[in-house]
Amino acid sequence: MPQVSQKGLSMPESPIRKLVPYAEAAKKKGAQVIHLNIGQPDIKTPQVALDAVKNNTIEVLEYSRTEGSESYREKLSTYYKKNSIDVAASDIIVTTGGSEALSFVMGSIADSQEEIIIPEPFYANYNGFATAANIKVVPVVSKIDDNFALPPITAFERLITSKTRAILICNPGNPTGYLYSKEEIDQLAQIVRKHDIFLVADEVYREFTYDDRDHYSILQEADLEQHAIIVDSVSKRYSMCGARVGCLVSKNKDVIQAALKFAQARLSPPTYAQIASEAALDTPQHYFDQVKTEYVARRDLLVEELGKIEGVKVAKPQGAFYCIAELPITDADDFAQWLLEDFRVNNETVMVAPAAGFYATPGLGKNQIRIAYVLDQERLKRAVNILKEALKSYIG
Repeated sequence: MPQVSQKGLSMPESPIRKLVPYAEAAKKKGAQVIHLNIGQPDIKTPQVALDAVKNNTIEVLEYSRTEGSESYREKLSTYYKKNSIDVAASDIIVTTGGSEALSFVMGSIADSQEEIIIPEPFYANYNGFATAANIKVVPVVSKIDDNFALPPITAFERLITSKTRAILICNPGNPTGYLYSKEEIDQLAQIVRKHDIFLVADEVYREFTYDDRDHYSILQEADLEQHAIIVDSVSKRYSMCGARVGCLVSKNKDVIQAALKFAQARLSPPTYAQIASEAALDTPQHYFDQVKTEYVARRDLLVEELGKIEGVKVAKPQGAFYCIAELPITDADDFAQWLLEDFRVNNETVMVAPAAGFYATPGLGKNQIRIAYVLDQERLKRAVNILKEALKSYIG
């Protein structure tokens, strides 16, 4: 019998999606499942984006340019300049989601068995992209007791070798919600310049920063143009996860040229989704103001309610819409499955993402879960109450 590849066998399972069969089984039995497990916002997609698709007069749905339509990239350039990021359309490659941008970046900057340093916990699919590219992820641990702040720069220094090609961060962070300060970005900029490696920043949650704090992009750093690569996406910014449009941004022409060859192999990003994404750039500021106000209220409610549960520790997010909670248990995977299979409050249960899958270091995160607060406040409060009752029963 033919065998699948070792690469296929070693591809990590998604900690977010692997519990889906148990959730579906619970629903078939009539249970209501409150989803805290996935970052699918319930916020309405901007009408201007939906109307751009509904009202277009395309008669032949053609390929777009490999690097994305010129009009969309020009408009993206204007968007970035408004955010104090001075890039031209030629510095941008439109991709099929931020995921493809990450894949192109890894393929463009690192060869087989070379290394990328990532603060953990991190977005679980970084592991998958690295495995697909045969690149080694080298984790540097950030801690819940420090609210998942940037680890000491000396911790990065100790891990840099001749095989190190980049440091990768998510800012604000998924799964932690941590927002790196300008000072922390400065420290990273110094170390990548010193060792002549890349700094890659996944900035898809740029608009979602709280407590009067501003996002500081790596491309706002002076003298970092040849080292800095941004990964971006419309998915969360405009609640357009299904559009599958992202981009790679860099002023390093060699990176753009290499990534363009990967992009040519997949021909072009989706045309309709680019039309929607280009129109979404006209979304008025009050849309984001309302969304941020809602997310702050959800975050505050979630952190407050979780803090009332004995034995639970929670990091307070400063951006994005995720948080990590540490529970008084030893195996969050088992707990998450048990919630779906065996526990109900008024025929409701919750689905969470076990946090071990967001770590590369074996054994870390086993007693943690990631919660996405992308639900209305009433359902969030019910969900936390279910968790509270579930922990009593599970521990007992």
